Amino acid sequence: MSGAASLPMYDWPEIRHATDAVWTAIRQRLFERGIDAPVHLDRTADPEPLWSNPDLLLSQTCGYPYANRLTGTVALVGTPAHAVTGARPGHYFSALIARRDQLPEHLGELTEKRLAFNMTHSQSGFAAPVRLLAAGGHTSLPEPLETGAHRASIRAVADGLAGWAAIDAVTWELARRHEPAAEELAVFATTPQTPALPLITSQHYAGQANAIADAVEVAILGLETEIRDAILMTGLVRFKPADYAPLAAPLPVREALPGLHR
Repeated sequence: MSGAASLPMYDWPEIRHATDAVWTAIRQRLFERGIDAPVHLDRTADPEPLWSNPDLLLSQTCGYPYANRLTGTVALVGTPAHAVTGARPGHYFSALIARRDQLPEHLGELTEKRLAFNMTHSQSGFAAPVRLLAAGGHTSLPEPLETGAHRASIRAVADGLAGWAAIDAVTWELARRHEPAAEELAVFATTPQTPALPLITSQHYAGQANAIADAVEVAILGLETEIRDAILMTGLVRFKPADYAPLAAPLPVREALPGLHR
């Protein structure tokens, strides 16, 4: 019986064909290693329940929930590398964006600007900017706007519903290519690099995690240039759970975002 699989984190409609092509390549490489895999990716509305599914064969999560909730309950497969961001292989960062005609010159100017963020358990959209603000002694006083998705945060800033947002560097590149609202925006700062979004499998497949990683790595390297360019993926890095441990440090939310009431 084949387990469940999803690749939800960068599965924009504009590149869904490329995501499917990646999965087809991975599935073939899994078969070659004696691992049965589903024909189609699971694209249910909420990918998070799948991360804890005991039948999970492969999915991608965010570093923050992995470090704070999933470590020890799932097996780490590896972390895709995205050379287009300019980050070290397997790493990424958040691009702080604002309207082109209202770009802050420094973080101190964010005091009266409203943050749009995707969700509180997002490393790139929430944890990274919170840590950056607090480290510099800065705050963003207005009540932040929770949007539910990076793309929605981009649109919120473009529409003037918020003054700034922190966007995953890979997502920002996708937005520059496919989201018209991004044309109104620009990057004014970036956060420090951290390990990027990890691929995981359930404990049921933990003994095959290395074989799954091999399949993913070979599949990525064998992709056609057009597909690799569409998904921005260039390889796989074999991080260890300890590499994500710093993301579990307490978040200084009150210091950075005093207007967030929850």
